[in-house]
Amino acid sequence: MKENKTNEKENLYTTLGGEGFFEIVIDKSTFLGYAKRVTVESDAVEFINKIKKKHSDARHNVYAYVLKDTNTTRYSDDGEPAGTAGMPVLDVIRKTGFTDAVIVVTRYFGGILLGKGGLVRAYTAAAKGAAENADIITYTEYTEFEIVCGYGDFEKIRYECQFFDIIEDGIDYSDNVTLKLAIKTPYFETFNTKLRELSAGKINAEITGERFDKI
Repeated sequence: MKENKTNEKENLYTTLGGEGFFEIVIDKSTFLGYAKRVTVESDAVEFINKIKKKHSDARHNVYAYVLKDTNTTRYSDDGEPAGTAGMPVLDVIRKTGFTDAVIVVTRYFGGILLGKGGLVRAYTAAAKGAAENADIITYTEYTEFEIVCGYGDFEKIRYECQFFDIIEDGIDYSDNVTLKLAIKTPYFETFNTKLRELSAGKINAEITGERFDKI
């Protein structure tokens, strides 16, 4: 918002933009990281099984996933020493701050033992590289709304919209003008109050939905 700022915190949502891949070789062991945005557990499990099938000859297929709506968190060391594989992959998701994501890291053993610290660093690097390759994106919550006004108020309202960084989804022209708009959710009430002031109480914004958009 360019002015009329409030102290309300925006509702942010950080996730992956798509799928990502990253490969790293450490002491002859090859680590292949795969990351994908998912929103339901069945999709996470399907992705894990897909990677396991693709690399059925690998010694380990470690994974972790986090889902926002169901508050679900799962991880597996898949045979690696406890705490050296699945948890580091999960920590990449948690510490980077994204959700609705699954990461699988496949390891082809090269014959040299890495030790617990080496495993943690390797799995962390592969998971982080895959997530970054998938593109980590932050969205903010918007309230969608409509305004119906006369042509005399139209330009005044449209002018005011620029100070609230409002997204213009569409305008319908008929006997009146209908503006289809979206605003960052914490600022909706402030804008609606301004709208009533501009129109002497005649015009009120009607909420039609909500969504997340890129910042």
